[in-house]
Amino acid sequence: MSLHVVMGFGPAGAATARLLAGQGHSVRVVTRSGRSPEPGIEHVAADAADSGRLIELCQGAAAIHSCAAPAYHRWVKDWPPLASSACAAAEASGAVLVMLGNLYGYGPVEGPMTEKLPLAATGPKGRVRAALWEQARQLHERGRIKAVEVRASDFFGPGVTVGGHLAGRVVPRVLRGKSVSTMGDPDVPHSWSYLPDVARALVEVAGEERAWGRAWHVPTAPALSSREMVDRLAARAGTGPVAVRALPPAVVGVASLFSPLVRELKEIRYQFDRPFVIDSSAYEAEFAVRATLVDEQVAATVEWWRERGAATG
Repeated sequence: MSLHVVMGFGPAGAATARLLAGQGHSVRVVTRSGRSPEPGIEHVAADAADSGRLIELCQGAAAIHSCAAPAYHRWVKDWPPLASSACAAAEASGAVLVMLGNLYGYGPVEGPMTEKLPLAATGPKGRVRAALWEQARQLHERGRIKAVEVRASDFFGPGVTVGGHLAGRVVPRVLRGKSVSTMGDPDVPHSWSYLPDVARALVEVAGEERAWGRAWHVPTAPALSSREMVDRLAARAGTGPVAVRALPPAVVGVASLFSPLVRELKEIRYQFDRPFVIDSSAYEAEFAVRATLVDEQVAATVEWWRERGAATG
């Protein structure tokens, strides 16, 4: 088995690292704070934006999984040096760079999103996401690195907590039978990428040379609205129907005065006010990973939160 370096240990980084370790690979996780070792995983405290240090840590690696993410309101400032460091480490080590991306780079579109759409975002977060992939793609085409991007929609599932729109603000309340508030229109179709499927796709493309040089969408189940997802969560939890309402714009406006995160959400409001649907058929036509059935996603998510004591918290 080979060495894989995982940048970041948020939900996606943790799921990817543990999946790789479970397959018998050597895994080195790079985070600012580091962590105690766990079976099959070495945790190293380092600033991944320090290219010299990251190059050292990636020597001998078969793949570098770029799953680190700056604070939401610091994307524009902090992500470019992080991505440049990852590219430098990929070039120096010869490891394939597997980038975890999202759908921001497309900007508002009509109809389901495919990988053939132009990266035409006009907002700052969308533009920076598009620029990160463009940098890696150009280096790949020049033969300097090997790179691939895996794009996911909003994360859902075990391990997704404060950063998910159907996570910490929603699931614990559903488990207690309480009403929930969601971003935008709760009745428009929305794609939710199941976190274990995200990790499985990141691991799969790392070993598939024919995947490199382009972006792929994570295999994602058919889109369901926030209300439909909450209904399924409540049914699985046995808490009965739960009221679902949109956060009033006035409430969001007031909250944005005090929260940098809420202020930044204005740029992506369109993702929740209109259909936001991912088409992952290109990936599914080429590779083995398939989206987990929604009922299985919901069951695992409810159980994970229950184990955390969310229903009584």
